[in-house]
Amino acid sequence: MLLYEKVADEIHSAIQDGIYELGDKLPGIRSYAKQRHISVSTAIAAYHALEDQGIIESVNKSGFYVRPQPRKVIELPQVSSKVSQPKAVGSQQMTLQLVNNASKPGIIGLGAAVPDKSFLPIRLMSRYLTKVHKHHLDAVISYDKPAGLMPLRQQVAKRMVAQGCQLLAEDIVITNGCQEAVYLALRSCTQPGDIVAVESPTYYGLLQILESLNLKALEIPTDPLTGISIAALELALEQWPIKACVVVASFGNPLGACLTEEKKQQLVELANDKNLMLIEDDVYGELSHQALRPTLLKSYDLHDKVIYCSSFSKTLSPGVRVGWVASHGKSQRLEYLKYVLNFSSANPGQLAIAQILESGQYDRYLRQVRQQYANATQRLINTLFQLFPSGTRITQPKGGFVIWLELPQKIDTVILANQLLDHNISIAPGSMFTNSQKFSNCIRLSAACKWNRDVELALVKMAEMIARLSVEKADSPLPAAI
Repeated sequence: MLLYEKVADEIHSAIQDGIYELGDKLPGIRSYAKQRHISVSTAIAAYHALEDQGIIESVNKSGFYVRPQPRKVIELPQVSSKVSQPKAVGSQQMTLQLVNNASKPGIIGLGAAVPDKSFLPIRLMSRYLTKVHKHHLDAVISYDKPAGLMPLRQQVAKRMVAQGCQLLAEDIVITNGCQEAVYLALRSCTQPGDIVAVESPTYYGLLQILESLNLKALEIPTDPLTGISIAALELALEQWPIKACVVVASFGNPLGACLTEEKKQQLVELANDKNLMLIEDDVYGELSHQALRPTLLKSYDLHDKVIYCSSFSKTLSPGVRVGWVASHGKSQRLEYLKYVLNFSSANPGQLAIAQILESGQYDRYLRQVRQQYANATQRLINTLFQLFPSGTRITQPKGGFVIWLELPQKIDTVILANQLLDHNISIAPGSMFTNSQKFSNCIRLSAACKWNRDVELALVKMAEMIARLSVEKADSPLPAAI
């Protein structure tokens, strides 16, 4: 733990113990630094860390004060309803339209799960991309094997072996991000018309993949804290011929849930017993808010029933588009599918990331950014709780940076999203994350935005519009009795 983090924890403990009460002014930064025998910069960093977490607040030309905290406990969203019937995926064109609208210039993006550049190691990536173009020009302008450059595959394999996985570099295929990795994984183990079990709610990008492959989605109830229901999945396996299950075991999107170690073992054992392929999407796994990342489903896989997918899009660079898919038994099939799809991934990003991994700077960056994401997530949760109507349920993830809200009123958040776009604010409405007309009063937001006055005003505007929609719904006439 860094010194400023230790100091911040001590101040937080003093607040919890009642030494500083709500509304109290904290000592000035210079006087506190002198009192604690620390540097002024350390004191500033500690105060700012507490401010990012919503524990204290600064008042212009006055100092820092203990911020009033929510008196009520923040309730988690309810678990999704029971398993529905397998269903062909459709209506994903609307999702693409919403994504495109949210990408327009001048939009305050609160819905897209893409980290702002302030969370990314821009200088590090730029430095290594420059080195690659300068010293590896032949590789930059050439094709390589469809499976990807061996230096990167070796570095990825080393990391996965260190996390308990039985893999070789030859078992890894480099992809254009995690989306392509999941696409290849599904193609390797399913045929059109097959049933695929998914979390509910689930990432809308997965629904788009299922639609493009003509696969049926079976939504499994998912707890916002502990993840997919193993019991519900087991029951579904007894009723339908499910070929694969796509699951985010660590900090899923959009709920942020994390399976316990016991549930991970149970899930892999169930896959072995029922001859079910598990596709593990681990794109957020490195972004634990704790010092250590959770274990992988793949680490429990002794019979090659888990196809592992991940990328560097949420950590190093979304635009470089470097991900991977890993499986011993299906590596040749995955390589062939990659070749058919787009031959290979671009070399510059692969080379740069391989060198970053080898240098050890990736892990140093992760240690720093995990606390940054933790602070940003808590700050957004606290702000939402204060602004949004009583009864709003909010997830409290221990990793990643997406937050799922369940509004107390049956407000159509697609209508809300379209109205907010008129004010240059984008959100992701809950109906994007289901194939079964659920979650119409839910929203996914991203905490990985650059926090500023515009973001604060956007959240205030959202709260105002939710309140207005609630009044309009309450005032609407009831349907006539039949």
